[in-house]
Amino acid sequence: MSTSTKALPKEELLTQLRAMIRDLFAAQAAGQVQARVARAHGYVDGFMRALLDTGFAGKRELLEMVAAERERVSGPALRTLEQVPDEGELLHLREQTTAA
Repeated sequence: MSTSTKALPKEELLTQLRAMIRDLFAAQAAGQVQARVARAHGYVDGFMRALLDTGFAGKRELLEMVAAERERVSGPALRTLEQVPDEGELLHLREQTTAA
């Protein structure tokens, strides 16, 4: 007996991820048990890592999705994505704070 797997289209994968992120933020906002929220974080992180590793989605695309879903549940963000430092800037800031 052979099992075959059917690849899902990118849009369907992103729709599934969007629903997972929405559920995660809703659980946090509702004050769900921390173990449930942590497990949901793990699922979302793994799903996002798989999308990044396979090239199905880019970092910016996923960040925008997370920001949109967070805004849907919690209201607008305090900063825009353009104000968030990239990885190189974060390393530089980390080095400055540890040197001080």
